[in-house]
Amino acid sequence: MADLSTSFLGISSPNPFWLASAPPTDKQYNVERAFRAGWGGVVWKTLGEAGPPVVNVNGPRYGAIHGGDRRLLGLNNIELITDRDLDTNLREIEAVKKAWPDRAMIVSLMVPCEEDAWKAILKRVETTGCDGVELNFGCPHGMSERGMGSAVGQVPEYIEMVARWCKQHSALPVIVKLTPNITDIRQPAEAARRGGADAVSLINTINSITAVDLDSFAPEPTIDGKGSHGGYCGPAVKPIALSMVSEIARNPATQGLPISGIGGVTTWRDAAEFIALGCGTVQVCTAAMTYGFHVVQEMITGLSNYMDEKGFSSIEAFRGRAVPNVTDWQHLNLRYVTKARIDQDLCIKCGRCHIACEDTSHQAITRQVDGRRHFEVIDAECVGCNLCVNVCPVEDCITMEAISGIDPRTGKPANDGYANWTTHPNNPSARPTEHALQFAPDAAE
Repeated sequence: MADLSTSFLGISSPNPFWLASAPPTDKQYNVERAFRAGWGGVVWKTLGEAGPPVVNVNGPRYGAIHGGDRRLLGLNNIELITDRDLDTNLREIEAVKKAWPDRAMIVSLMVPCEEDAWKAILKRVETTGCDGVELNFGCPHGMSERGMGSAVGQVPEYIEMVARWCKQHSALPVIVKLTPNITDIRQPAEAARRGGADAVSLINTINSITAVDLDSFAPEPTIDGKGSHGGYCGPAVKPIALSMVSEIARNPATQGLPISGIGGVTTWRDAAEFIALGCGTVQVCTAAMTYGFHVVQEMITGLSNYMDEKGFSSIEAFRGRAVPNVTDWQHLNLRYVTKARIDQDLCIKCGRCHIACEDTSHQAITRQVDGRRHFEVIDAECVGCNLCVNVCPVEDCITMEAISGIDPRTGKPANDGYANWTTHPNNPSARPTEHALQFAPDAAE
């Protein structure tokens, strides 16, 4: 049976599934329930400095995007950091860590961008026996308006400065939580590394308004007739998170920097994808808020079964294996040719493939053959875009198949070696290279 245990920055946990800093990790009661359910670790909901705690709204805090079946696709959150006093949080963190020494306990922190403020809270957090700290530089609402959260995370120089303070004033491992509300995620990650951070976690929530009430004409969630932007999370953000994780994993300046992956992790497969892109742990929030803490059991079982099937004895056996296969568009093989294939035995003749292709793509799927309703791919028109695969309601009814010989659409050889855009004759900046075979002069399309 596969070993799911992890050692992230020397922090051990029985599995890579951690609860992210959020409402589910706000208090001892929640966290102990989570550990009993099987979670490998938690990042305690973000603590602020000593004194009067922040104040949250006393009304709706969440907006949502649902699929047609009411499945929650995305959640918008306007809740701030913990509104419980610092002493209470520290006391509970210490108690939980003592009771559950085999679980990872990370404490999320957010204080003003002043060295003394960080020095003071780090000193207090160290007394809890926690395993590390996560610097919340990602929250896009409320706290950012006070010069914290994403207001820091959007300025690489601030990230580097605060990370350095934390490493100077604490022996705890430091994880920098990055905001996705930025143009190039590599810049803050590089800054975190320059500041001495031990790892990064990403992504935090995406600045958003999920809906506008067309009766009250106010954003949702609505507080006394007004609404505000909040942080968007859930399954819908996973593609953004995977892309940003991959950029850090393959960037020479941040290569090897430990990553804790966050963003839409709902199933074991989601987690495995983050791990394949280099993440040492994954953090989960929305799935737990939707299905409860026991959803982790499905994740554990699913990941374990997958690893057994693939022959992976540990997380490290496949961590990062997808990174070498992430490349820039210009390096994709332009000689690789596929065509769609429709399994007539599985086809329910709904016609969605035809409509999608006829109206919005390449008119490459028939509607009728010999006067009968029949959907079949016209190879001479098919560009292999796979839109039909994605709109088909029947799994595996339409698949993509690499062809050999002559492509009936272009009249040119298909899958004949490798060549990319950097050497294509249509590219005004084309340059010969020993790593990318040149196109023949007549290969321009």
